[in-house]
Amino acid sequence: MAGFFSKLKNLFTTSDVSEEFYEELEERLIMSDVGALTSEMIVSKLKSLAWDKQILRTEQLRELLKEQLVLQVSGVSPEYPWEKEKALLFIIGVNGVGKTTSIGKLAYAMKKEGKKVLVVAADTFRAGAADQLSIWAERSGAEIVAQHEGADPSSVLYDGMSAAAARGSDVIICDTAGRLHNKKNLMQELEKMHRVVSKAEGDYLVKSLIVLDATTGQNALNQARAFKEVTDVDGIILTKLDGTAKGGVVLSVQMELGLPILYAGTGEKLSDLEKFDAKTFVRRMFEEE
Repeated sequence: MAGFFSKLKNLFTTSDVSEEFYEELEERLIMSDVGALTSEMIVSKLKSLAWDKQILRTEQLRELLKEQLVLQVSGVSPEYPWEKEKALLFIIGVNGVGKTTSIGKLAYAMKKEGKKVLVVAADTFRAGAADQLSIWAERSGAEIVAQHEGADPSSVLYDGMSAAAARGSDVIICDTAGRLHNKKNLMQELEKMHRVVSKAEGDYLVKSLIVLDATTGQNALNQARAFKEVTDVDGIILTKLDGTAKGGVVLSVQMELGLPILYAGTGEKLSDLEKFDAKTFVRRMFEEE
């Protein structure tokens, strides 16, 4: 996150708050991948708070902005019900965002918590997807259910649900195809898979987590919005948060879509998946190194 505030810090060296200051702040927020709508919301709120508190100096405004961002990013509370009850997690997202590696990391994290994890390779559309997922499942210590390429995803899921019931799995993590370019087919596929869950054995809480790549900026926001149009989305796994100074997309996703960021990918190792912490995130945004 170091580097985000570097685009803003020179602005806060001016002495007096002015309309030109707010215009420049909004422009720099947009350049930091916060997005036009979210930037406008942030600046509008900041102006209102500064007026109420009679703040006239920019150094005071800096701390007010920091407090405001913490409150706004913390406003969407993350929940992890699968830590306490049996759950099926649909992992959705376009290809190339780190979906497979995120599944491996998530499986590893849950295995460390003592959960019996089963991975279902229901992305039968992408060539080699099941083989790649099998490698990550093996690394994480999770079991996997897969079929041949081109198989019906719902059939793979049904096999997975049956295996989970027979083996006493605590958590099922189901990979899905990232065919966002054809929303109708994607919606039909996901609806069919949800029907399979409702008829299968075992009483599993069902949640959908979308994987987004932080380095894609506003494209990540657009992807999340598009998936929300075709299915329920309960939370976000944000990958490559270690490799970008454009973490402003976090603000857009939470403020515009109201979706909690649950996990952040911070590296390539199996253990490089952390629960997202809003206060830590904002603090890192304001680091000036």
